Amino acid sequence: MEWVISMITQYGYIAIFALLALGIIGLPVPDEIIMVFVGYLSSIMVLNYSVSILVSFIGAMTGMMISYTLGKKLGQPLVDKHGKWVGLTPKRFARVKGWFARFGLWTILFGYFIPGVRHATSYLSGISAMPVRKYMLVASAGSLIWTLIFISIGYIAGANINFH
Repeated sequence: MEWVISMITQYGYIAIFALLALGIIGLPVPDEIIMVFVGYLSSIMVLNYSVSILVSFIGAMTGMMISYTLGKKLGQPLVDKHGKWVGLTPKRFARVKGWFARFGLWTILFGYFIPGVRHATSYLSGISAMPVRKYMLVASAGSLIWTLIFISIGYIAGANINFH
């Protein structure tokens, strides 16, 4: 966790963007903790609250679009070739795709709040060939709500902490 704090304090908005994009792609980055910390830094005027929300939103959406594109271009062949090693048989994956076709939009929207699900929905959207406009609409709504909530939690908590 120290490396995350160091990155944000040293590189500011660029680090926030990069860390959230990489975290959404699936690298082990503590997304919610980053945003709460960013909210705290905004509350003590180290960062600007509005700019923090915008940069976090753009970082999250960048990660979502990269994941969607990877899922669309590489996902199905990768699952076909290596899925059996993680218990993802063609039959099981067909069920997952069917379920996702039915509930995918809601999963994308609410999946932001569930680590792991947030990452998988982008790839599944690409693999399932969900129309990119539909995906962008739902993903951006979820991303905006997610960033607003977690940055605001840090901002409100930071504004109420008295270190004296």
